Amino acid sequence: MSTLRLASTDDLDRLVSLVERYHALEGIEQDDETRRAALTPLLEGSPYGAIWLIGPRSAPVGYVAVTFGWSIELGGLDAIVDEFFIRDRVRGRGMGSEALGSLARALADQGVRALHLEVATGNDAARRLYGRLGFASRDRYHLMTRLL
Repeated sequence: MSTLRLASTDDLDRLVSLVERYHALEGIEQDDETRRAALTPLLEGSPYGAIWLIGPRSAPVGYVAVTFGWSIELGGLDAIVDEFFIRDRVRGRGMGSEALGSLARALADQGVRALHLEVATGNDAARRLYGRLGFASRDRYHLMTRLL
């Protein structure tokens, strides 16, 4: 069974290491200073999002970062899984599924109306996993982004 717990500023160094691994896997280029500056407000209780660590307190094996928004269409508060990572050596053991399921239940209990995530079009394994967890494509929509 995986353990899912809200990360705090005490977890910054462990979290930076996990985020660095995820970014390397996804080809995301970001320096350590920028990474720490992006994580710190979420660990300090920012209303814009939160990060949960997966696994033992002393040696987490993954994390899930969630940001919050508001959807008129969906009736209120919604959340986006911004980043989700499980170390290679423990993938496939159900920890990610369990963590996302627990997170979805906890967010629903707090009034979140929908949980969104992005998945690379070629990542069929992730698409199957997310489908089993109740995520579905919104075929009428295509996410578009403008960097500011």
